[in-house]
Order: sequence, then C-alpha cells, then structure tokens
Amino acid sequence: MKLGLQLGYWGAQPPAGTGELVDAAEAAGFDAIFAAESWGSDAFTPLAWWGARTESVQLGTSVAQLSARTPTNCAMHALTLDHLSGGRAILGLGVSGPQVVEGWYGQPFAKPLARTREYVDIVRQVLVREAPVTSAGPHYPLPVDGTGMGKPLKPITHPLRADLPIWLGAEGPKNVALAAEIADGWLAIYYSPRLAPMYNGWLDEGFARPGARRSRADFEVAATCQVVLTDDRAATIARLKPTIALYVGGMGAPELNFHAQVYNRMGYDHEVAEIGKLYQSGRKDEAAAMVPDEMVAETMIIGNADYVREEVKRWEDAGVTMLLVSADTPDRVHELGALLMG
Repeated sequence: MKLGLQLGYWGAQPPAGTGELVDAAEAAGFDAIFAAESWGSDAFTPLAWWGARTESVQLGTSVAQLSARTPTNCAMHALTLDHLSGGRAILGLGVSGPQVVEGWYGQPFAKPLARTREYVDIVRQVLVREAPVTSAGPHYPLPVDGTGMGKPLKPITHPLRADLPIWLGAEGPKNVALAAEIADGWLAIYYSPRLAPMYNGWLDEGFARPGARRSRADFEVAATCQVVLTDDRAATIARLKPTIALYVGGMGAPELNFHAQVYNRMGYDHEVAEIGKLYQSGRKDEAAAMVPDEMVAETMIIGNADYVREEVKRWEDAGVTMLLVSADTPDRVHELGALLMG
C-alpha cells in the first residue's frame, strides 16, 4: 500500500509545523504529499513552498478546483510545479459544488461532467505541446469569440512531462467512470471497502470506453482515509463525528450535497436526512450526535495496531492503491509509515 500525506486546506490561519510533517513523510517513505483548497488557501502554493524541502515525494493537489482557474492557467501551474520539483507533480482536479462554484468563483456549475472532459483535454494539449491549443467549447472555447484577435498559442515553457499524471476527485458513478476513462487516477473521499463491487463496476465502465487512457493495472485509486492508531476506539470515533456531520450536513447545498449522496449509497439515508436538517438549523452538536458509530468506522480506520493492519489489507484487497492519511505530529507520521509500510 502506498501512502500519501494529506495536508488539506488551511483554516483561519496557516497551520503550524507543516514543514516538519512534510520532512517526516519523506523520511518515513511516503509516496506523496497532497494539498487541497476550498475558499481560502490555494492548493499549489503550499506544494511549491513545502515541496522545496523535499527530494523524492510526489506533490499532488487533492484537489484543485476547476472553476478556480482556466484550464490553460491550471496547466501552467502544473507544468511549473513539475519543473521545480524535477517531475514530481500530480494534478488532482475536482469540480467542487454549486455553492462554491457559483457563490465564490462566480461560474456556472451546470454540466460538470462535460466541463471536466473539456478541461482535461485542454490541459493535456498544453502538456504535450504538439500544436497551438484550441477548443471548440462550449465551456472553454479557445480562442474565444471576442475581438477576433485571439490567437491559438503553445506554452512558451516546454513542459517537463507530457504525461504528467492527472487524477480526478469523484464521488458519483458517472464521475468515477469518467476518471477511469480520461484520467490516470481516482481521488476517492469517504471510500467504503464494503462497496468495492459497486465502485469497481463504475471504474470498469470507464475502462471499457473507446480510447480509455488506462486499465485497472496502471490506474491509481487514492482514498482519503483517517487512520488513527489507538486503544480507545470509542472515544476516537466520538471525536470524529462532528467532521462527518460537517461534510454531510454543511458542505454543500441541502438540495445537492455530494458527500451526503456518498453516505446515502452506503444505506444511511435516514441518518443523512436527519443530520442535514439539524446542521442546517444550526444544531451542530445534535447533528454530530446523530452520526452512528458505523458511519465513522466504515470510511475510516481506527483501532490498535493489529486492527489497523488488517483493515489496511482489506482496503488494499478492495482495490485501493494509496491511502491519503493525515497526521498532527512528525512522530505520528513516522508511526503510520512504520505500521502501514513495514
């Protein structure tokens, strides 16, 4: 099992001690570090800043939001980071949700699958640098019909790798299938090994499409997963319930919350509905209390060393090739590395 350190996105202030966590991840043999973005810190700058301390770990966005940048600008970010790191960049992309896309970026959210396909095509045109970049649209037309003076261009800087890996953050069946068709990996959140047959069916649909870029043999499935080594499993599960309540009840519009849909597919329809009602009415503590233990335990690995090893093996057998874990101290990073990678 490969390991990635998930740095996430910042809260009200930059987190302290991140450089030391990154140092520890590289020393412990982690394969990659990842940074995220929501509507505060961005995903690329932390990787450039803290990645400069490293020599071997891959540097991935998990995820860079499509609406934050035009596809050509995103490709510029990726090729620049790839050069600075000596070919270690992973471009993780995601559509986010309508609240962020329309409320923060001022972009329409409609047709996320078509937008993703068009976006990735343009990014790949930039990276291969075989011809001036063009796109018929309709979402990202290049050149745009404006003054009539727009000119198709090739990037001035020659990208280091034409095949820089692109991974897609995806939660629903159509988006996961799209990842298998056009991307090099799937960034999964709230993955449940119990549902592996369902996920594999979605992936197989994408792999079977004409022109699919990868097969299961060379496709990464990177699942974000809280891995907590503890002898007090019950207390840890209770501590993590507010996080589940936030994502299920507060990270998305009541009419369209992709995280809630993930748990609905696991069979927690009733609990999801109640959590959403409580959270939206400001009763966050009650929403957290409504989260059953199983909702936490199904998508996270929490327990003693033997239990954690068994669960990681179960996730690997289900098709996960990399776990994206978080840690609050360098010692915890080394502990996870020693436990999960031997």
